[in-house]
Amino acid sequence: MKDFAELAREVSSSAAALRQGLPEGMKGFAALGKGVYFDGALTLKFKELIALALCVASRCDGCVAYHAKRVCDLGASREEVLETIGVAIQMGGGPSMVYGGEALRAFDTFKAEAAPGGR
Repeated sequence: MKDFAELAREVSSSAAALRQGLPEGMKGFAALGKGVYFDGALTLKFKELIALALCVASRCDGCVAYHAKRVCDLGASREEVLETIGVAIQMGGGPSMVYGGEALRAFDTFKAEAAPGGR
């Protein structure tokens, strides 16, 4: 079983190494994130749910871990995550169905840790 908390930490660590080695390129990447991840016509939580669906469709472990944590931190419900995964599965077919299970386990991991008395 994957350790999604560790995967999320690895994504952050890798991003830090890239910021050090490619400061200008990563500044541009960060600026792009700031330009799209805010409450506007779509809420930040809704945008992160979209990102999670794209992670499922692209089958990216680190992306699933990162965005599952983000939607958890933003207060997404398990039902919202399940519906998001449903859309990703419908759009991505069988491979997305397999990764949908991974995204749900990642979300459940972070939700359990966030609960009182979690890990």
